[in-house]
Amino acid sequence: MPKGLDLPSSSALIVVDVQTDFLPGGALAVPGGDQVIPIINRLAPRFGNVILTQDWHPPGHASFASSHSGRKPYDIIELAYGPQVLWPDHCVQQTPGAEIHGGLDTSGCRMIIRKGCNPGIDSYSAFMENDHKTPTGLAGYLRELGVRSIYLTGLATDFCVQYSALDGRAAGFDVYVVEEACRGIDIQGSLAQAWKNMESAGARRASLTDM
Repeated sequence: MPKGLDLPSSSALIVVDVQTDFLPGGALAVPGGDQVIPIINRLAPRFGNVILTQDWHPPGHASFASSHSGRKPYDIIELAYGPQVLWPDHCVQQTPGAEIHGGLDTSGCRMIIRKGCNPGIDSYSAFMENDHKTPTGLAGYLRELGVRSIYLTGLATDFCVQYSALDGRAAGFDVYVVEEACRGIDIQGSLAQAWKNMESAGARRASLTDM
């Protein structure tokens, strides 16, 4: 963590997918996902720029196992843009499971990026859909604000946080992943691999003790 960083003006806190379906009891619960909420609530007031992401799938989305006959959750298939993990139906537009969890303090939020809206393309990253061609517009928005560094928190470390970190680096931002403020799913070692991928791309782990 660089010393003396001006958090309010040159940095942004990105809160990834803290939604009801990803928390205990939800359709695609991340183990311990609810534990990130009080940590994020402590961090958010330190940032002048807070952005939330929200999975926002139409019914019958291509990433749902239920959309593919004979398939079950966590199977991997090939779609037009490459391999796709199939998920339980989750974060369907206008359902309670898609809502940002009520315990998250959103009072300082400047923008919510909704992703996964295209019925045929999944979208893990805050910056790009999974076709790696379609931007969400977040990079341009952050540049307009003069943001140079992003701090990632939320769910899940090995999917949406990881891909946000990789695409954030590709877009030229300094990327810090706040380890205590993230939780992973960990499918067959995916969590350890995600940390390797993020570090190889130049994203750095950040700790609350450093902040």
